[in-house]
Amino acid sequence: MKLTINGDPQEIHATTLAEALAALELSEARVATALNGIFVPADARAATALSPGDSLEIVAPMQGG
Repeated sequence: MKLTINGDPQEIHATTLAEALAALELSEARVATALNGIFVPADARAATALSPGDSLEIVAPMQGG
């Protein structure tokens, strides 16, 4: 299905947010996710269904001081 991921249209073969992260090789990464502007906690990703045209933001934490 077509999703917009971090502003870029992409074709992803996934039905859940967890499957999308796996397809992007990010299933083991420590990232924050938002689907259509709504934060999705890590423990809810497997139950979060995707629909064509959804917008997904994936953000990795940054270190700084």
